[in-house]
Amino acid sequence: MAILTILDPIKKVISDPAEIKTYMNARGIVFEQWKASIPLNDSDSQERILEAYDHELGPYMKKHGYINADVINVHKETPNIEMIRAKFLSEHTHAEDEVRFFVDGEGQFFFHLSEREEVFKLLCEKGDFISVPKGYKHWFDLAPKYHVKAIRVFQTPEGWVANYTNTGTEQKYKT
Repeated sequence: MAILTILDPIKKVISDPAEIKTYMNARGIVFEQWKASIPLNDSDSQERILEAYDHELGPYMKKHGYINADVINVHKETPNIEMIRAKFLSEHTHAEDEVRFFVDGEGQFFFHLSEREEVFKLLCEKGDFISVPKGYKHWFDLAPKYHVKAIRVFQTPEGWVANYTNTGTEQKYKT
């Protein structure tokens, strides 16, 4: 279950999914919770995972023009895990929406909405879907559990490409 923590201007924690959805949607960030249409196991293939969520993912991709989807699975034993983590920890934007659906594990998206003078983080877990609009300043942390299995969707063949802001904003919020 997701947990939203508002870090600035005032600290507040929200754990009710409906309140989280309202908060995120009011800021242009899509937040939903999805369930698999078939039972899944830890050893299931990328194809089986995509099939399990196709009833939600297929219509979303078609409606928004996404051309491909894949499944990432990183964990403590993943080679170079700290290097992988580091590339997401700096504040950045993207030229396309960043869409993730958490199949298993967890990760935290941090958002810096300078026009609202807000910084908040959303802990995403199994069943959580998030779409971060292009151009939104954010960063991501897979710590402390170092386990994320997620479906990613893209509008371009290049996939995940970060445009780092180099503001250092994320330094104030490191845990």
